[in-house]
Amino acid sequence: MNTSLELPVPISYIAGNYFVFSVDAVTFLRREHHICGVLAGTLPQAPQQNVFTGLPLELMPEEARLLVEKGVACIVDEVNFQKQGMQSLVEEDRKKYLKELETQGLETMQLQVRRKEKLKEEAMKKTAEKKAAKAKKTEQKQPATEASAEDSAVVSLFDNSQSSSPSQVSSSRSSTIPAAEAMRITPAVSYPPLPQQPPAEHLLSLPQVPSSYPLFAHLHSNGYFLTPGLRFGCQYTAYPGDPLRFHSHFLVVSTGWDEELDLMTIITGGRLGTGVKKGFLIGGADKNAEDSGDAGANVRAFSIEWAGM
Repeated sequence: MNTSLELPVPISYIAGNYFVFSVDAVTFLRREHHICGVLAGTLPQAPQQNVFTGLPLELMPEEARLLVEKGVACIVDEVNFQKQGMQSLVEEDRKKYLKELETQGLETMQLQVRRKEKLKEEAMKKTAEKKAAKAKKTEQKQPATEASAEDSAVVSLFDNSQSSSPSQVSSSRSSTIPAAEAMRITPAVSYPPLPQQPPAEHLLSLPQVPSSYPLFAHLHSNGYFLTPGLRFGCQYTAYPGDPLRFHSHFLVVSTGWDEELDLMTIITGGRLGTGVKKGFLIGGADKNAEDSGDAGANVRAFSIEWAGM
């Protein structure tokens, strides 16, 4: 656990969705609380890429509510928090923050320039080695006088004493980058300048969740990692461990306690699950049982597999 991470973790509520912007919070929630979410962000320099997405992490309402009920997270009205926070920000603090972003941009730009110059230097070195090897072969075929003249020409061409080395050019270039050319930094979090823990007036109540939430909470309490199951035609996909290490075991579909199930639904679900090497799991909460206050309590689940005739 990251000891520097302050609890509860702020979950940003934006346009009806729930997001986590801190990489430390994302790591903590996945490792300690089995919350995977879905990465939904793209890079500012490549906004059209959609193969490898990054921060922020989008959570299902079920995941957000579970974390709030456990006291691990809180829901923040991010739009109002940002507006009021920026309006109340002192001008001196605003200028200091912008200066810090500019400094970070310059440092990043300098690092990028040094990296490019190093690659250029390595390429020039390889070219020089190839030319020297070629000149050596030519020297063996030509008379000694011609070879010495060509040798001196090659030496003069790559003599460091006559011109600045790429490393010198790199250092001078990186140290004189104007502020206008600094890379624009897009912060992933709003602190600083805003506080890491929003004030109470910007916190929202428990998220609204679908009727499948009791089954979600029940499976989560039993150690399963749950992800959206749309690509398998179900509500959730249940993993026995982190999805980066395990294949899913169940296709999960929630049902009401008194809901009638069509036999064909059970058969097709069982065949689908078996076809993709998973079990088809259905379950729901007993509405007649005594309410214990735990959303995952009084839930019964059944796994169906297609065995053939």
